[in-house]
Amino acid sequence: MDITPEQLVSYGLTNTEATSFASSLRSLPASSTPEQRWMSISKKLLKPRHPFQLHLFLFQTTYANRDPLNGPPPAWCPDSDSVTTNNIEQLMTGLKIDEYNMLHKWSVDNRGEFWTFIIETLGIRFSSQMNTIMGARDNTENPQWLSGTTMNIADSCFLAHGEQIAIIYQNEEGEKKEWTYNKLHKRSCQIAQSLVTDGFKKGDKLACFLPTTPESTALYLGIIMAGCVVVSIAESFSDLEIKKRMRISGAECLITQDTLLRGGKEIPLYEKAVSAEVFKIIVMRNRGSKTRVKLRGQDILWEDWLSPNTKYPSEQCLPEDPINVLFSSGTTGDPKAIPWTHTTPIKCAMDGFLHHNIQPGDVVSWPSSLGWMMGPWLIFAGLINRATIALYNGIPTGKGFVGFVQEAKVTILGVVPSLVKAWRTNDSVNGFDWEGIKAFSSTGECSNAEDMLYLMSQAGYKPVIEYCGGTEIGGGYLTGTVIQPSSPATFTTPALGLDLVILNDEGEESDQGEVFLIGPSIGLSTTLLNADHQKVYYNDTPLLKDGRVLRRHGDELERLPGGWYRAQGRADDTMNLGGIKVSSAEIERTLNTLEGINETAAIAIAEKGGGPTKLVVYVVEEGKNIQDKEQFLKSMNQLIRQKLNPLFKIEDVCLVNTLPRTTSNKIMRRKLRDRYSKFSST
Repeated sequence: MDITPEQLVSYGLTNTEATSFASSLRSLPASSTPEQRWMSISKKLLKPRHPFQLHLFLFQTTYANRDPLNGPPPAWCPDSDSVTTNNIEQLMTGLKIDEYNMLHKWSVDNRGEFWTFIIETLGIRFSSQMNTIMGARDNTENPQWLSGTTMNIADSCFLAHGEQIAIIYQNEEGEKKEWTYNKLHKRSCQIAQSLVTDGFKKGDKLACFLPTTPESTALYLGIIMAGCVVVSIAESFSDLEIKKRMRISGAECLITQDTLLRGGKEIPLYEKAVSAEVFKIIVMRNRGSKTRVKLRGQDILWEDWLSPNTKYPSEQCLPEDPINVLFSSGTTGDPKAIPWTHTTPIKCAMDGFLHHNIQPGDVVSWPSSLGWMMGPWLIFAGLINRATIALYNGIPTGKGFVGFVQEAKVTILGVVPSLVKAWRTNDSVNGFDWEGIKAFSSTGECSNAEDMLYLMSQAGYKPVIEYCGGTEIGGGYLTGTVIQPSSPATFTTPALGLDLVILNDEGEESDQGEVFLIGPSIGLSTTLLNADHQKVYYNDTPLLKDGRVLRRHGDELERLPGGWYRAQGRADDTMNLGGIKVSSAEIERTLNTLEGINETAAIAIAEKGGGPTKLVVYVVEEGKNIQDKEQFLKSMNQLIRQKLNPLFKIEDVCLVNTLPRTTSNKIMRRKLRDRYSKFSST
């Protein structure tokens, strides 16, 4: 490569380093492909300590003449070691299949055999032999999985050796814990026994309003062991959002902490739950709290409630019985309430086993909470695969979490793209050793290619598994593998056992448009607590040419040359803000209560080159009452943080006289997105 020392000095190398580096670049074989040259540069020359702009310059230079018809350039390619030690290879060898594309085709053409392999390989526990993988209702919309048996999926979370570490934990204050599988199992049994002693019965719902800790992980599994149902409520929610989710789910009891420390601030969780008018609250003490709350008469402290009995035979349930109610926004005021069943975690564990290559001994971390699907996903994908899960109770954007990843020896790290952007902006990873990481995974938002290249560079170039799915899928429908090249911010394959089709506005198959799923698959929801599942996912969807029914999902996708995919955001009016789904209608209803507003339209704008979306609001004034736009923006942000979620932020407000509408009076948000994108680019 014809790069001079002077060029390298401009990217932060010393004269001596630049001379040696340029010599090494010139010595690369002229006959090698760009992919081979980049693999040599990324693995042998570049180090995480080098300025990222140097990484980016060399990556772009290496692939400067790449033909677009070959698809996006890979920043990581599998070598012989990564292929032979991969869980996918185990399946391909057994089937005598040589190419991954053939494996995916086999998995969707032979879904029963595929899921049989997964269940047997993972060692999923049942109380008796099942009749069939798919029972009498063998149809796309409402299949009956694992008919003729009973089970409790929590039993499959304790298959590792009892003395193996199940959880590594740290909080912002530096408190550290390690729990073995034995300790986690015993505490889960105590909790299950406590529920029975307290009068809870199979099918009863209990809300968890907690950060992800060893204790809350045991609580989650203990509720399931007792045959009860977890209602997931994110600890960032307001009292109004808690009340809404309690009402929708029908839960009467909530378990929380007295307070939660975040960024040095004390958040009153118990006080929020009381304000939400929860009937009964079980309260854990936050040992680092400076506040001692006084409980209501009907509430009880955790230590007084917890049974000393460490043995409990799990309640055996039907596979389709619910274990967890999670929430995802629809286009109405209430979020969709999506039940996970005892079969849903098999999807989590499969995605972890095959697409993320989780193996016994791995340490898996994904900063999330029990209130969002990646919290439960981490529990099942980690523990069923006999790995260790690493939990950090605190803000993950700073050096506290970054250091925890190093100290816990995390091997698989999940991220949200906005988190990566914060690390890059603040140079948070500088000085830490992440080269023990084997793979990253990214979900929740559209990724930015430069940010993902930065992430890969911080671990000595390891793949990023882009992972797109949803709560109603139990995992991903579009993802990657570690036996395929990894190009920043792109996907390589539909998930195994599931397929998809991309349709344009005319309903024709296309390389760009709305994605529809081709089921059935373990993990896909079949019911909603507060909406018509058939109407939400299947009514008025097109049929394939062979008559198969398609399932609506709502994402926009682009199929790129070379078999790659790129996410284009949501096709409907639901947006992702920091990995949290919220409908435009929810935001607009909240903002329309502000004085001076006639009506609003909330839209999500993707960054140039991809990346997390930003929230922009168009406002039609009531009269001309908005004098100070910046102050008005501040008031709007204060309102949505108070009423919806403290993590939401409006980036810009546009004052207009009218909103564009269809003939049926629907707001044309796509036209507003186009208008804003055109305006911001000029």
